Amino acid sequence: MGILEIFKSQKKENPVDFSLKWLEVDMHSHLIPGIDDGVKTLSESIILIKRMQEYGLRKIITTPHIMTEYFRNTPEIIRLGLEEVRLALQKEGMDIQVDAAAEYYLDEVFLEKVESGQELLTIKDNLVLVETGFMNKPQMMLEIFFAMEMNGYKPILAHPERYHYLIKDPQFLQDLLDREIYFQINLLSLTGFYSKPIKHFAEMLIDENKVKLFGTDCHNHRYLDMLETLPQSKYFEKIQDMDILNRYL
Repeated sequence: MGILEIFKSQKKENPVDFSLKWLEVDMHSHLIPGIDDGVKTLSESIILIKRMQEYGLRKIITTPHIMTEYFRNTPEIIRLGLEEVRLALQKEGMDIQVDAAAEYYLDEVFLEKVESGQELLTIKDNLVLVETGFMNKPQMMLEIFFAMEMNGYKPILAHPERYHYLIKDPQFLQDLLDREIYFQINLLSLTGFYSKPIKHFAEMLIDENKVKLFGTDCHNHRYLDMLETLPQSKYFEKIQDMDILNRYL
């Protein structure tokens, strides 16, 4: 029995009618097996991608973590993992485009990569997905963004709604917006998956038209199970009408 036969045998009799066709491209996920805190096995990766394809996505850009202390991935490691996933998709007869970039943690090592001209994996063109710790504001954050811009990169800040330092510091939030840093919201934040304060902050950023991209940030089946509750959000129709960059990736 192949991977997709197992998937079909495990599906619910009445599958949820849920669509991300309006999004077109998911640009934040962790679907390369065994290299970060995302999927653990190749079969899990393929089944998750199959579910996402059934939501109507035409393309997935998966973004493994690159973090100095925890996930010491390189472009070479990520490309090898991507090729493994693509070959498995081809074997299963699945026709969906899957590319890879990275989610870079902002620290001194990342700054050194930028300033020394090391290769960064981009979402498209010069767009680079970055993240920080959730609690404390990185002291070097603006310095790193300046270095990125001076080296031709455009930062996308992953899930800003999850950073407590932004929720508590409206002035620093405005500083980032004044620098025209692109904000990417996790769709799961609108379901209350992380917490009510994070949900409310995500809604505020949407209301004030501060969001450039959306992503699933999918790590495992639990993420997609919760994602299928998104239509219950009062913001589900609103975000479908937004002029987001996902469609141009």
